[in-house]
Amino acid sequence: MDTVRTFVAIELTPQLLRRLGALQDRLRQDVPAGLVRWVRPEGIHLTLKFLGEVPAGRVDEIATAMRDACAGHKPFSFSIAGLGCFPGFRRPRVIWVGVDEPGGVLNALQRDVEEAMQGLGFAPERRPFSPHLTLGRVKGRAPAAVRALGEYVARAEVKVGEMKASEVSLMRSDLRPGGAVYTRLAVAPLGGIACPT
Repeated sequence: MDTVRTFVAIELTPQLLRRLGALQDRLRQDVPAGLVRWVRPEGIHLTLKFLGEVPAGRVDEIATAMRDACAGHKPFSFSIAGLGCFPGFRRPRVIWVGVDEPGGVLNALQRDVEEAMQGLGFAPERRPFSPHLTLGRVKGRAPAAVRALGEYVARAEVKVGEMKASEVSLMRSDLRPGGAVYTRLAVAPLGGIACPT
């Protein structure tokens, strides 16, 4: 049975992707070489729900559930600023830039997408939603260098910009040696009825 690795996300504008690439270039100059594997800028997105490997025959029903979940939400704006680490600054494994939407619209949208996917049998995420954009993953194991990286991230002040989200995408992820390649499978306009793409 053919399967597709999928997730639900908000895609970013080309302008923001360029700014995030410039931010990565700046960080790359300040961080020891080889310590972080940086995500390709064109692959950065705001994930709402990771689904994993799903049968290709279920893509249409997933897209329909996503559209239903998005129809009751209006477009909204969010800002991208501030660096952070998972699981924390003392032992960073993932470097990210934060997403802020103080009105609660983003959290409500993510909750509805989560519930819609749960209705299709996908397990709910155990961790609370923490909107972020992954910039890189720490691959170095030298404790002193990793600790210094966490301290650097904690001190850094970053402001990337703002964006208005007007749609949500169902994405396909193909893992390649040079990194994941993402393809849009379907789109759901916020507050409207989507047509298949």
